[in-house]
Order: sequence, then C-alpha cells, then structure tokens
Amino acid sequence: MRMKTFFIPTQREEPQDAEIISHKLMLKAGLVRKMAAGIYSFLPLGLISIKKVENIVREEMNSIGALELLFPAILPKELWEETGRWYAYGEEIFRLKDRREREFCLGPTHEEAVVDLARSEIHSYKELPKTFYQIQTKYRDEIRPRFGLIRGREFIMKDAYSFHATEEELEKTYADVFNAYVRIFRRCGLTAIPIEADSGTIGGKISHEFVVKSRFGGESEFVICPQCGYAANTEVAKSADEPLKIDEDEKTLERVKTFDAKTIEEVSNFLNIRASKLVKSLLYKVDGNFVLVIVKGDDVLNEVKLRNLLSSGEIAPAGEEEVIRIMGAGFGAIGPVNTDVEIIMDKKVERMKNFVTGANENGYHYLNVNIGRDFKPAIIEDIRKVKDKDPCPHCGTPLEIYDGIEVGHTFKLGTKYSQKMNALFEDRDGKQKYYIMGCYGIGVGRTLQSIIEEHNDDFGIKWPFSIAPFHVEILPLNSSDEDIERCANSIYKKLLEHYVEVLLDDRDDISAGVKFNDADLIGIPLQVIIGNKYKSKGIVEVKSRETGQRVEINADQVIEFLRNYIEKELEKINK
Repeated sequence: MRMKTFFIPTQREEPQDAEIISHKLMLKAGLVRKMAAGIYSFLPLGLISIKKVENIVREEMNSIGALELLFPAILPKELWEETGRWYAYGEEIFRLKDRREREFCLGPTHEEAVVDLARSEIHSYKELPKTFYQIQTKYRDEIRPRFGLIRGREFIMKDAYSFHATEEELEKTYADVFNAYVRIFRRCGLTAIPIEADSGTIGGKISHEFVVKSRFGGESEFVICPQCGYAANTEVAKSADEPLKIDEDEKTLERVKTFDAKTIEEVSNFLNIRASKLVKSLLYKVDGNFVLVIVKGDDVLNEVKLRNLLSSGEIAPAGEEEVIRIMGAGFGAIGPVNTDVEIIMDKKVERMKNFVTGANENGYHYLNVNIGRDFKPAIIEDIRKVKDKDPCPHCGTPLEIYDGIEVGHTFKLGTKYSQKMNALFEDRDGKQKYYIMGCYGIGVGRTLQSIIEEHNDDFGIKWPFSIAPFHVEILPLNSSDEDIERCANSIYKKLLEHYVEVLLDDRDDISAGVKFNDADLIGIPLQVIIGNKYKSKGIVEVKSRETGQRVEINADQVIEFLRNYIEKELEKINK
C-alpha cells in the first residue's frame, strides 16, 4: 500500500478525552475516530489489525471443533422475558420497537438466542456436545463509557456457547476453550493472565477472566500472589484469615460525644484511635429489605461479595432519609448496638475487641463494643475488598494488586438458561434433561487496544508481527531524488511479489523528520530507511521498531533479509 493513496490521519496533539495511553495512541495513529460517547469508527489501519485479531480467534476456535454462526443483532423481547433478563439487565439494554409496536433489543449478549436454537434443533444426547461461536457487534448502554474500546456502547465480541449432556463433557470443553484462549492471546502478543472472577449478570458458579496489566489505569483491579500464582479479580479475591481475637479483656461499653465527626478519619482523629479499631456501619437495601453491613474501619465493603452472599437481584446503599428513618441517625453515626435491623458482618470484625461504632444518635459513638455482648450478627462472612499486601489465602505471601483490562471471560453456566427456557434433550436413559452449558467471550476490540496498552513507548505503538497492519514500512527520505525513489519502488514491488505486507511512505511534500515520527507512531515492526548511504554505498538501513536496533544491508539483499526476519518472528509468536 502506498501512503499517498492510503488513509492514515495521524495527530500531533494529545487527545483531551483519552485517559489511558492505548486510547490516546489509537486516536493519534489514526486507527479509530470517535462518533459518539462509547461509539467508534475503525479507520483502515485499525480495521486491518482488528481483522487479524478476528482471524486468530477464528483459527483457534475452529481448532477445538467450535462451529461459527451468526445471530441477529436485533433480538425479540419474548426470548429475554423467558429468562427474566429483559428487566433484570436494567438500563444497559438498548430497547426499540418496530412499526407494529413489537419490542426488541440490540443484543448485549446472546444466551437466549443460542438456547432457542438448541431447543429447536438438538434433541438427543447423541448430538452433544456442541459449541457454537460468532464474531459480532454487541450493544450495551454503558452509564459511563470510558477508555476508548475498553468500555464502549458498541463493541466487537467473540461469544461462544457450549451444550452438554454431562458435567464431564462441560469440563472437557471448558478446558479446551480455556487453552484456546491462552493460545489466542499469546499469538496476539499479549501477556493475558487467567484469574478467578465474578460471573455477574451472565451467571454460573465458576468463571475466569483473562486480564492484561495496565500501567496507566484500567477498568478493574486484580490480585496476584507472586509465590503460588493465586490470581483473582478484587470483586471475588480472598485473603488469609488473621489469628483469632487478640488477648484482651472486654471493657465496659461507653457512649461518648463526637460532635460533628462522622467519617472514619474524622472519628479516628477526634478520639485519637487508629482506624483499624473502628467499625464502619453501612445500611443497605437488598431486594426491598434493609440490612446493616459492618466492616473494619480501614476496610472497604465489597458489594459484589455482598450481592453474591445474599443471592440478591437488587442491592444499593440506603439514602440519607432511609438511614435516618430506619436507624434514627444520619450517615456516620449508625452502628450495630441496639438495632433490630439484620446485621451482616465481615469476618475480620470477628477478630476484634473493644472497638468503636456509631451510637445511632447524631454526634455520638460507642467505645468498647464487643460481639455477642452488645450485638449479634446474623451472618459472618468475607465481604471486604482485598487490599495490597494482604496475605495470600493459599500460602500467606503478600498479595500484589494491579490495574487490569479484561480481554476474555469464561463461564460454567450449568442449567441456568436451559431450565428457564425449558430447553431439553433426551438422555441415553430416555429421560428428558436440561442442557448443561458453558459460555465464553473475547472482547475483540478490547484485545486490540490491550495489545497497544502493552506494546508502546514514548514515540508510539510497537505492533507484534502477528497483528501489525503491515510488517514493513519503506521510508525514502528524499522522494524527489530519482535514485532513492527508484530504489524504494523496487523494494516495494519485490516485497509485494513475495506477499510481504508493506507500506510505502511515498509522500514527497513532508520532511524526513515527519516521516520518522509518523512511522514510530503507527508502529510498523520493520522500517526500511533509504537515504544518503544508498546514494553513496548502495546501502539501506532496517530498523526494528521493537528494539530500535538498526542494521545496514546492501539494497539487493534486503528482500531476503526481511522475508527471513518476518518468518522467524511469526514462527516465534505462533508456537
């Protein structure tokens, strides 16, 4: 491809609405353009690379026997009502009506569609297992689209669904897809880490995310144990239990005036007591009922753990008026002593004595509160968010917390959807049984942007060979010089003859410095630089974008050098 006839609208300015480096570089390098919040157009350079990601995904899914199909993006309301998700999914669904007032949604995911297909067409255990997948555009009305392609309202996704007669079949397919994901991300040049995860609105008891570390912020956090390899999203991560209650006698409960001190920090400073001796009390509304949730003052409540613990559909902090009505005091003054509200307590609090809580009266707190004597929790469970350096639940080594970007997610769904949609098959014993299902997603756009998040420097993108839009960029430093132009065109044509993906910067109205800057920004792996050394010695330079190293080669040997170089790099990443 020649630059004059191609379309790469690079930018020099820093994009104002881009928060992380990969988003900035996608805009600056001319890969995408924003149409609206969370909605992007793929420009030619970006489209080439995203198609390469799709092809890698397709090859690996096909290799494990998955079957590609394509469902409609517009889905009827009736299917979603069968599973209850028409309402449970909330405002994230884009809903629409046709001219006859029939209701539809733009598919955020396709469990209902694929179960409807299976129950209509697969009737016997002899036809199982089956795995279907598609690569398709999805739609979710995110309340706050962020980070470019990472959290958008329209996005490209590979979603797969497996159907099984037995749990053993599901385990095998789950392992096959899991391993295919490992290969996919490795071939894309990504260091993707599989971690334990929450199943969220998709459902199922067991799921794993594949995440990529982000140096500059991301959409989620995860922990890793550097010793044993335990890894989990902070939504579900656990830490080791501390020793049981410290050897301390219970002291007399004491009510003290704390005036306007409400926050943990304010009360801690006022009483001159460290935050870890305080207990934080939070009133929550769970499916219409109120519960009082308590955690240590220096901990943070994990709402995902709380929701999963209570198997709740709706969970939200109570509003100030509700807090005053139920507890008799406002935020920062409530506590578990002398209340009829059901108490859910974090396990870390169980190991405390003589702690501080709100007194359910504005301006007052209790000192020396103790479990059992002063209140009795209904449930004691792990509901806190794991912190950096907490001990690993398996080996006790301090955990490390990282910002991450989720690129893939696998779920063991069980019979959640087949039961709700009455999707049955005849088992070998002649009985009707519900399909056992798995679900497996890869964010294709997320994967592309995560590659850039991992492979960049201060000058721009550094594409891995497997998904680079081109493998070679030719940079004639003086296109008006006939000898240099002739050499550039000759190398370009020979590379095309050998099916090498090549871009020729044949622009003759810009400086060598601008060409170098653009080449580093768009990040083609190999740069062939044709300048004065060719004029004087017949030599061209080949620069590696990854390492910055330059090699001088005779112009008539450069084709063979480039072909061998590219072949080795592709073999390395595809092993």
